[in-house]
Amino acid sequence: MSMFTLPAAQVHDILSRAFAEDAPGGDITSQLLIPSGATATAVLCARAAGVFSGGSVFRDAMQFADPSAVVVLLVPDGGRFDPGTPLARVTGNARAVLLAERVALNLTQRMSAIATQTAEYVRLAAGTRARITDTRKTTPGLRILERHAVRCGGGTNHRSGLSDAVMAKDNHLAVMTAGDPTRLTALLAAAKAQLGHTVHFEVEVDRADQIEPVLAAGVDTIMLDNFSVAALAAGVRQVAGRALVEASGNVNLDTVADVAGTGVDIISIGALTHSVAALDLGLDIELTPGEAQQ
Repeated sequence: MSMFTLPAAQVHDILSRAFAEDAPGGDITSQLLIPSGATATAVLCARAAGVFSGGSVFRDAMQFADPSAVVVLLVPDGGRFDPGTPLARVTGNARAVLLAERVALNLTQRMSAIATQTAEYVRLAAGTRARITDTRKTTPGLRILERHAVRCGGGTNHRSGLSDAVMAKDNHLAVMTAGDPTRLTALLAAAKAQLGHTVHFEVEVDRADQIEPVLAAGVDTIMLDNFSVAALAAGVRQVAGRALVEASGNVNLDTVADVAGTGVDIISIGALTHSVAALDLGLDIELTPGEAQQ
């Protein structure tokens, strides 16, 4: 399966909810003003430079409203574009194109913004071993689209959700040890022993003195949370290949190159998805009068 393939059933569910929210009783403006038989050709056009994501979502949104609509994707997901670049073209029933316009744009603009921002982080970390990855800080209901957009930008995905991997964070550790940190290694090792061999086990630490007790439990990944660049480099040396090292917390475009240079394997960045501004894309429509009118 292509890394840029989205599961059709889940996309359909997202679109169903989006159209139910935006037009529960149809588009009364278009029904009033646009002849029922009119057709439209619309071009999805870039107003800013970026990396495209969501072409298939744009297509599916248009065909959700008009199954007979013809959609041609002019730039592939993951493709870079300049201002003024046509990204997709749709021809279909004019009312349906107008009905689908906002849903299609909202999703494609957000996905392309995530892909564009991810690509910049990936560029800044180039030449190091670090992979740029997302987090669970996604828009509720849109995670599958936002994770896809991260991949389009050259990033990778963290666990999809709480059911996919074990990730013990500071609050888990506090409850587990009940104030007795000397129990940490034994408790983590006992927990890991209960897992199947395919389940990944990651533990977050926020102090250097936690590194050895966590590694002694045989975890797969250790996350160094909110460590300074110097502390990250020291932590990588201390781990010495005994587990994957993930850096997280306060990573931005100004700091990511230094973080990547410490030798960490993974850099997880919530900002890839939680705070992007929609990329400026527009839909330019030309109407062709149809024979029928109502």
